[in-house]
Amino acid sequence: MTPDYKTLLQQKAEIEARIAEVLKVEKADVIAKVRALVADYNLTADDVFSSGKRKSPVGAGVAKYRDPATGATWTGRGKPPNWIKDAVDRTAFEV
Repeated sequence: MTPDYKTLLQQKAEIEARIAEVLKVEKADVIAKVRALVADYNLTADDVFSSGKRKSPVGAGVAKYRDPATGATWTGRGKPPNWIKDAVDRTAFEV
């Protein structure tokens, strides 16, 4: 016969409590092992947690074109703004 709903909930709570206890004990052991390894190999936080290569910050870019009427600028990257999109020769807008 299968246990009823309340019995299963009680078993679940007991199992979750045991899991929490075991996790607490094992976590302490793992932390001790990791600290020992870090000390043995003289590791730093960057050695352990770095992603490998560092990302260089991407700037907004240098303005290459300027609208003489409004002073608005455009780097030449991405979608051209309305004030330059129909221009055949963009040299008149160069900064």
